[in-house]
Amino acid sequence: MTPLLLGAIGLALALPVPALLSRAAWPRLAPAAGIVLWQSLALAAVLAISGAALSTALWLVTDPDPAPWRVVLHVLIMGIGVLVWARFWWAAWQVWRETSQRRARHRELVDLLGEPHGALPAVRVLAEQTPVAYCIPRLRDPRVVISSGAVASLDDEALRAVLEHERSHVRTRHDLVLEAFGVLHRAFPRVLRTDAPLRQSQVMVELMADDAARRVTGDRPLARAIVALAGGSTPAGALGAGSDALVRADGLRGGAVALPRRRGAAHALSCAQRRNSRRRKPPVAGSGSSADAAGGAGSSSCTSTTSRSTCTPRSEPSAARVRQTR
Repeated sequence: MTPLLLGAIGLALALPVPALLSRAAWPRLAPAAGIVLWQSLALAAVLAISGAALSTALWLVTDPDPAPWRVVLHVLIMGIGVLVWARFWWAAWQVWRETSQRRARHRELVDLLGEPHGALPAVRVLAEQTPVAYCIPRLRDPRVVISSGAVASLDDEALRAVLEHERSHVRTRHDLVLEAFGVLHRAFPRVLRTDAPLRQSQVMVELMADDAARRVTGDRPLARAIVALAGGSTPAGALGAGSDALVRADGLRGGAVALPRRRGAAHALSCAQRRNSRRRKPPVAGSGSSADAAGGAGSSSCTSTTSRSTCTPRSEPSAARVRQTR
């Protein structure tokens, strides 16, 4: 009875429970606690299925004359448990190796194509019109990458919010959180897993970085930055300031921000995403290869009001403004 119970608990924690929890909004109110909750569920699912495998072994040994159906059931459950742990360690190795190689290659390309500046040596400015900002986490000498299009689209306070957002990712090592979820995601066979824990963890770390930026600049600059960077692509292995824009903007509606209502937020973000979709991807691809620098549409700023949002062109400020942001 114990193997069946543990197996049922493991399957429930791997499939229906994450699917139901992903529809709830309350974990986003406390992102750090939400991450702990999602990690606990994923780890509990692994332990439950492993416990089912171990208990089936004991059940088989203690029965002097097991029926054929029990032997088949024991072998099936034990095989699932062994498979989960084998995939867990294999996934841990794969995630670590692939992520390390991708980030090392991407960092080399950023240092080659980006323009360093003296005030913030860890920041690289790419000559790219698409508003994009992201970080390449690393234990030593990480990189914060921002495009010239983002510098042109953001005022000083919004630019400061973006840089603080990325510094929070680097400082608190949110990449390790996502890597842990990636390992747990790969550990389960495809038929026994859902994307909800991994997807929700990505949202949670962005909300945590937003909280750090809000403490420095307030809500309004962060809201303007979210709108300006909405729809911008983030290379694989990096953490971007333009990810999950609508969810993050919705989390700012509680205060007097530039996005006062959900309809206005959605309209403004849709405007920004359409603008960015007309431009090419950033010059450094997430796979480790470089792409051509994008040309085309000039930068713009989206302003949301209660009933509508409009996009108006902005003149490109001097790239030296980023040096004044600390």
